[in-house]
Amino acid sequence: MSGTKPTAPHGAGPAPAGGGAQDAAPGRSRAPGRRRSARSTAGALLRATRPKQWLKNLLVFAAPGTAGLLTEPRALAWSAAAFVLFCAASSGTYLLNDVRDAARDRLHERKRHRPVAAGRLSPAVAAGAGAVLLLAAAASGAATGNWPLLAVLAGYLVLTTAYTLVLKNVVVLDLVAVAGCHVLRAVAGGAAIGVPLTRWFLIVVCLGALLVVTGKREAELRTPGAARTRDALGRYSLSYLAQVRTMASAAMIVTYCLWALDGPAATTAAVVHGMSIVPFILVVLRYHLLVDRGVGEEPEEIALGDRPLQLSGAALLALIGLGVYLE
Repeated sequence: MSGTKPTAPHGAGPAPAGGGAQDAAPGRSRAPGRRRSARSTAGALLRATRPKQWLKNLLVFAAPGTAGLLTEPRALAWSAAAFVLFCAASSGTYLLNDVRDAARDRLHERKRHRPVAAGRLSPAVAAGAGAVLLLAAAASGAATGNWPLLAVLAGYLVLTTAYTLVLKNVVVLDLVAVAGCHVLRAVAGGAAIGVPLTRWFLIVVCLGALLVVTGKREAELRTPGAARTRDALGRYSLSYLAQVRTMASAAMIVTYCLWALDGPAATTAAVVHGMSIVPFILVVLRYHLLVDRGVGEEPEEIALGDRPLQLSGAALLALIGLGVYLE
């Protein structure tokens, strides 16, 4: 009958007031969860790019700085561009390396906390982001039209790929490969602005890179169980790495002294360069002490956290800069 009020089915109670709002509530409760998940993934991805290790890319400013060109806008702009390109390229390499080594990293006391190894970042996301960063670095380098810089960047990508796939498991060559990556950063700074690199500069950079990499390996070898995570690491001995470290630092100090004392002795610039020998040696001695204490595995952490090293390094840079700009 059209005038009869419909009755509820048997056993059904009255519809709850505001039922539409309650039906929508689950959707609203899921949204914050998705946002938290996205933020968590973004945070893990940022950590996996290892922004602290971008400190190594400051080496691109070394050649322009020692040439006295960082006060020129063009040189500073190209150096900054090289820094950004190497940050993208190195972070892309770190992401792909973490995906490849995730299983072994889980066996390492420190590396097991990396986002991919710890399960906080999907290997697919890490690999995709790494590929994007590498392609972006290569494409941006090509877009600049600076072919010398692009050539050095390409060499860096080839060397890091070879290290990830093969060289990291070859004794001695693993040290040379990582040191070579540091050297290419310094070479890129000169290539970016067309500054010829002196033999003194190249020798000091090469020996300094070998010193840092050897200290890193020595600290890794001191970590319990670390030898299981890398084939080449277990084939080293602490005494051998200490000898290489000593050899590299001694040769670097001699080379630096020869550069600092080269040229006319009566000029103010020569006096300032000579004075820079003192903080240079202090930096080397302090680094040796820290490695002997077993804290050299993360050089960037040392640079950011050790005050005596920072003060000696600041004095060294100030004296080098003053000497260069007085010439």
